[in-house]
Amino acid sequence: MLVAKEYCRTELIVKGSRFIAEIFIVDNQKSAREKLLEVKKIYEDATHVVHAFITGKQGEVCGMSDDGEPSGTAGRPVLDVLKGSGITNVLLTVTRYFGGTLLGTGGLVHAYSDSAKSVLELVQTEELVEKKIFSFTSDYSTYTGIKRMFETYNIDSLEENYGEGVEVSGQIYSCQCEDFCNKIFNFSKGKITVETI
Repeated sequence: MLVAKEYCRTELIVKGSRFIAEIFIVDNQKSAREKLLEVKKIYEDATHVVHAFITGKQGEVCGMSDDGEPSGTAGRPVLDVLKGSGITNVLLTVTRYFGGTLLGTGGLVHAYSDSAKSVLELVQTEELVEKKIFSFTSDYSTYTGIKRMFETYNIDSLEENYGEGVEVSGQIYSCQCEDFCNKIFNFSKGKITVETI
């Protein structure tokens, strides 16, 4: 499975109707629903906010809604396109502002499918790899040496807060986590224990 690396947005105009397609990274069904509520607040003046989401390591959890469009003309086509992408942990919304011309059921299916395809063509993806969140605190001199070790690991979302010491947090591939924690413990002569989730 793949995961999206970033938020992405495209816009299509079909017979005067405006279709805004957006991709959001989500962790699970709950966060997909929370993000959907945020999107609906942003576009509260829109005619419809159609969505589909897929979550889980194998993309086993999915959902969708036509949001008032005729049954099967909006949410299902968006979900079908999303399933075909092989991306998980993602929410895809298509917001429609009605342009005055009815598109008919076939026209709606095409408009929503094309919107979903257009945003999926733009989004950058990477392989889904299990990661763990880590955190530790170090004194400045020790951290200089520890930081050089980071280059040999796959670390994302690194945050460093400098105060009396350096508070460090980030994400690391699960398969590298144990070795990473041991190296820091040994390098700091047992002074630093890395917390992981």
